[in-house]
Amino acid sequence: MTFEDLGLHDLLLDGLDSMGFFKPTPVQEQAIPIILSGKDIIASAQTGTGKTAAFVLPLIHRILENPSPGKVRALVIVPTRELAVQIDQQIQGLSYFTAVSSIPIYGGSDASVFSQEKTALTSGVEIVIATPGRFISHLNLGYVNLKELDILVLDEADRMLDMGFHRDLMKIVSYVNPNRQTLLFSATMPNHIVQLAREILREPERVSIALSKPAEGIEQAAYLVFDEDKAKLADALLAGGEYKSVIVFASTKQAVRKVYETLKRRNFLTGIISSDLEQAQREEVLLAFRNRKIAILVATDVVSRGIDIDGIELVVNYDVPNDAEDYVHRVGRTARAERKGRAITFIGPDDMRKFAKIEKLVGYEINKLSLPEGLPKGPDYNPAKGSSDHGKRKFKRGKRRTGPSRA
Repeated sequence: MTFEDLGLHDLLLDGLDSMGFFKPTPVQEQAIPIILSGKDIIASAQTGTGKTAAFVLPLIHRILENPSPGKVRALVIVPTRELAVQIDQQIQGLSYFTAVSSIPIYGGSDASVFSQEKTALTSGVEIVIATPGRFISHLNLGYVNLKELDILVLDEADRMLDMGFHRDLMKIVSYVNPNRQTLLFSATMPNHIVQLAREILREPERVSIALSKPAEGIEQAAYLVFDEDKAKLADALLAGGEYKSVIVFASTKQAVRKVYETLKRRNFLTGIISSDLEQAQREEVLLAFRNRKIAILVATDVVSRGIDIDGIELVVNYDVPNDAEDYVHRVGRTARAERKGRAITFIGPDDMRKFAKIEKLVGYEINKLSLPEGLPKGPDYNPAKGSSDHGKRKFKRGKRRTGPSRA
């Protein structure tokens, strides 16, 4: 199937051609006809499958087919500012040959930006992409009219509920056209997502694409390594300059800062993103990474779902994420839209049980590689045991202990 087979507007096809997209991904092939038919949809799809375009393309198509200037036609609610910006950028690319307008709305910006958002909302920007809290700030001031909204999209609904946004979502729903079409996209389908769908969707069609599995194009591997040797391992992996675009994930902002400073000292072209940075600083770093002015981006999970940059060749999990689902989202930054990529995870003594949960989730064992020459032997893989050594090597009578210290 091609995009032309889906019956999309000619101007949209021009935008897809200019971006080099000719064949829809499975989630696009399944979801777009349902959305174009006007039905509600609940869709679960792994990261990197092209789900954003699965709802953006029919949104733009509907606006082009039935223009109504001066009105908000579609509202997309997302959990993070990074994702709002990413979706807006994709809309701009796909609608390049049209006059369709869009704006991302998110917190953390100054009064002048809030004023610009108000102007866009009152003058009738056609597609709004917003985080819940910021959008409610506009709703509370009384000038946002959503009574003629055609489509409401909840993207990454599972993450929004995990972040405590259920009440905000229901408040937003209370303001919108009751006859709207509603599209719910979620990486996972726990019970609270099913309940949310019952509350706000009407007889939805269901689409499910390879739930919670890394994309097939990702070559996954892991190293067993003590914490004090992780910097040397990262150096060994990156020093050759083989990878031109790399994301290194760590679970805390303190760890991110430490990894960033270590890589900078080793003269790698490195940027950092964490909650410590202002939004303008984050956007500046992401732009530099997107334009290949920096080769390595060190980040917390704040960007594990909210970044969509083509050509990321390598994802490094400097530590094992606490949540197995976060692993899928982290590694999904590479091998997007049927491309190839590599994901490497550093497993310390305290990480083994968490990594075993990841292997259970994905349904297979991930290859454990031998450490590069010159690095000390790492711990033995034994996820049945815990550890009290906090990732440190233990020594006894002059000999290094390589296993976990106790059950």
